[in-house]
Order: sequence, then C-alpha cells, then structure tokens
Amino acid sequence: MSEPGRPPENLPDAPGVYLFKSARGKILYVGKANSLKKRVSSYFTRGTESSKTDALLRSFDDIETIVTNTELEALLLENTLIKKHRPKYNVCLRDDKTYPYIKVTTGEPWPRALVTRRVEEDGHSYFGPFWGGLARRIMRMITRHFQIRTCSIEIDGKLPRPCLYYDLHACLGPCVAGLTTREAYEEAVRDVLLFLQGRNRELIPRLEEKMSFPSSTT
Repeated sequence: MSEPGRPPENLPDAPGVYLFKSARGKILYVGKANSLKKRVSSYFTRGTESSKTDALLRSFDDIETIVTNTELEALLLENTLIKKHRPKYNVCLRDDKTYPYIKVTTGEPWPRALVTRRVEEDGHSYFGPFWGGLARRIMRMITRHFQIRTCSIEIDGKLPRPCLYYDLHACLGPCVAGLTTREAYEEAVRDVLLFLQGRNRELIPRLEEKMSFPSSTT
C-alpha cells in the first residue's frame, strides 16, 4: 500500500506492470516498465508533463505492481489488463479520433502486420482497439520478436536483396528466395496471432524454445 501522492516503498528493479488504483480499488491506469522502480518513481520525481498525469496523481490512492520475467511478458500483461479493465487514464486519444487497431493480413499468402483505424470485412484479422501509444509499441515488439513483414510490396521471391529490416533482424525476408521458408514464416505468423490474442501461456514457451534453438533459416 502506498500513501496518496507518494510512490510505494521497496519497488522492484525488474520488468513488470504497474496499476494506479482509486480508494475503492478501481484501476485508473495501467503501464508497463523495464524497471518498475525507476518508472513508477519517475511520476513523483519530476514535473507532470500533462494535465492527464497531474489528474492521475491527484486521483490515485494505491499503486500495485506485478513483476514479470521479461519486457515482452510485461507488454502482454499490460495489453490484457487494459483491454479487460479499460482504465480511465489509458484512454488518451481525442474524442474525434478512432482508436487504432493492429491488422494482420491473414488473407494473404505472406501476411504482414500494420496499424489501422478502419476495421473491414476483408478476410484479415484485426486486434484492438488499443489506447495511447500501445499499438505502436506492440508493432515494435512484433518486428523485434516475430519478424513478420510490415511492408506492402508483392511477395514473389524475386527481389535480388532484402531491405534494411532483414539486416536489422526485424523481418524474415520472404521477398528474397531462400532467406526463409513458408513453414517458418507461417509459424512466425501463428506466434503473432497468439501474442495479439493474449494467449500468453501458449506463446511464452514457444518463444523460449526459439531463443534456445534459433532457426537456421533466419
């Protein structure tokens, strides 16, 4: 339990999720951090950056922290909690804007991921809506950990060389023949779908196995 206007004591210096709560236990804001100690403490050691942050600091009564093993697990949990509780202070887009979704073009042979504000009946998969900058952060996670493409080019395997994303290990490079296989790419897409569906228990062991035994195709 933290005192109003002050951070909790003995915050863990570890990745995880933090929840600002009201006096009645209602979740006001959910955030994730690489270091819970540094991130939560930063709210109280600097000037507030917006009226929203200032209002949050006046409204909260307690801060709960949940430690995770990795940053990825923290992001997965943050996404799940925001979608479940829809905290007041996570909704920071203007009323005249639609919320962003992440679209995975599962209706294509080589699906790609992108952020969109339109949901259509086009045979593809949509996830969201996401609040604030969460959609962009999730997209960065997708390229970093799953490496499915984000470009809109036609994939025929005939390009002579891949783009910079392949060199940065942010894409498996299906645009160039021999850089990946259909099976490896489809497996990466399945992992992205598990990630976006919040099926953490199924996903985490798969990622850990990949990190222990990296594919020779990538």
